[in-house]
Amino acid sequence: MEFREVVRRRRMVRNFADTPVDPALVERALEHATRAPSAGFSQGWAFVVLDTPDAVGRFWQATTDEASRDAPDDWLRGMRRAPVLIVPCSSKAAYLGRYAEGDKGWTDRDEARWPVPYWHLDTAMAALLMLLTAVDEGLGACFFGIPVAAEDEVRRTLGIPDDHDPIGVVALGHRVPDTGNAGSPARRRRRPVSEVAHRGRWGGGW
Repeated sequence: MEFREVVRRRRMVRNFADTPVDPALVERALEHATRAPSAGFSQGWAFVVLDTPDAVGRFWQATTDEASRDAPDDWLRGMRRAPVLIVPCSSKAAYLGRYAEGDKGWTDRDEARWPVPYWHLDTAMAALLMLLTAVDEGLGACFFGIPVAAEDEVRRTLGIPDDHDPIGVVALGHRVPDTGNAGSPARRRRRPVSEVAHRGRWGGGW
């Protein structure tokens, strides 16, 4: 598939079939994720892969209450069928340590030097490469957040160490054949380049 077609077709899929995903496709998504850019080539990311019914079930057990599990809404019902969940985690320590090395010229690990948390940004770009890989492989995918109230339980359940932060979850699977749902693109207009790009300076037009 041409790259432009992959980008055009990318959608957040929220209704999965329980059909298994070829492990080779999961491996490919992870390999592509490691090709994401990272400041200083710090590569401060890690990926917790849940690809068995038991592992996926433990994630949903950790992130949903009993009432939701017993009577799931349409979103949860469709998402719980995804056979693979990947939890990208970022490591601030990897970046602070990398930029304290001799070739970077900083002699400390002061977080104040960072205008934005690139450890999160770079890990998010790795997650995007997984989403694009899914499209290229004919799969569906969705990036979604972990509820704040459930983060500690997710950390405990998945054994995520304190020096890594889960930034969300990538669900991978086969989309249920349907006519599509009334998601945001169906209700909201996609803003064209002419509205979001500014040539030369803000308000410069395009």
